[in-house]
Amino acid sequence: MTAASLPVIRLKPKANARAIRRGFPWVYANELVLDRRTKALAPGTVALLEDQDRKPLGLVGLTPASRIAARMLDRDTGAEIGRDWLAARLTRALALRERLYEAPYYRLVHAEADGLPGVIIDRFGDTAVVQPNAAWAEALLPELAQALVEVAGVTNVLKNAGSRGRSLEGLDDIDAVLAGAAPEAPVPVDMNGATYMADVTGGQKTGLFYDQRPNQAFAARLARGQRVLDVFSHVGGFALAALAGGATSALAVDGSAPALALAEEGAARMGAAERFATRKGDAFDTLTALGDEGERFGLVICDPPAFAPAKPALEAGLRAYERVARLSAPLVEEGGFLVLCSCSHAADLSVFTGACLRGIGRAGRRAQLLHTGFAGPDHPLLPQLAESGYLKALVFRL
Repeated sequence: MTAASLPVIRLKPKANARAIRRGFPWVYANELVLDRRTKALAPGTVALLEDQDRKPLGLVGLTPASRIAARMLDRDTGAEIGRDWLAARLTRALALRERLYEAPYYRLVHAEADGLPGVIIDRFGDTAVVQPNAAWAEALLPELAQALVEVAGVTNVLKNAGSRGRSLEGLDDIDAVLAGAAPEAPVPVDMNGATYMADVTGGQKTGLFYDQRPNQAFAARLARGQRVLDVFSHVGGFALAALAGGATSALAVDGSAPALALAEEGAARMGAAERFATRKGDAFDTLTALGDEGERFGLVICDPPAFAPAKPALEAGLRAYERVARLSAPLVEEGGFLVLCSCSHAADLSVFTGACLRGIGRAGRRAQLLHTGFAGPDHPLLPQLAESGYLKALVFRL
């Protein structure tokens, strides 16, 4: 489809065309002329975006009813958005990951930062799990799956429709197999000397969180000879890395029994089952109970879900992060280590750090900040889009 045959949409006079020209990838609904014709375009339509003076800005994927009404796909108005275009973007993304990692287990596509806005693809060997969180990608899903098989050489391509972002785009929540077949059992993934079991069909998100890989590696260096507590553990993220790093024991706490069962399977595969234990329960209740029981650990990690997924939730989210710090700090031995994490993009590094320090202070502890970690390089950051740099990990010595 050529630019001449595409529908044209236009920015309002007060919209920030300069930001878009400099790489900001989103156009909000209140920046677009949303007349009857534009509103009638089907979600996922590829359109030509113009500024108020009718100068072309590029090709966008349109979702008229969403707050993010358009996502920049290509500044080249002559580009044809289809299988070959998708294959070129995937080829560039794959080249980076193959340079970074020896084994094919990583985030292959990190949305806007890899030029595929709203698209997440995690790779588990010969299986790729796609989260198409934008209408334009949903419309091109067959072509995307085809390009993935051709470029990455995967056999199986699964659609994961569990993201909250899909509902904002008016998309379904139905998972699907796009190519090959779904694995019949969890997929073992080796990272940082540990073995993780990724449930790519029934697990949380795509089955495993690759973003914490470097932070888990750093924490594992502190774990040798220590008793370790990993709260909000999921499938054993920090706990199993700590065991691989020489921890004497690790206790994983999570509210999900299936996730803890996968963590136990991973520990068994590592030959570390006798050093590993799990405790199912609410994180706050369990932290309180461990304090009442007089438990102490040389290394405590808390990696909660996003308490502040958007700005309206920021104040409540910061109070929750402070509470996590206040309840976990007393569990750390004198001279021990506390790792506090946030995946809330609305809570930037400075306010998250402030909340953690308030909680540590309220627990009567003093802290040295040893290390600040972020997502691994398979989660590249688009500098123009603060939301792409969501993950923070603070490592304290108390």
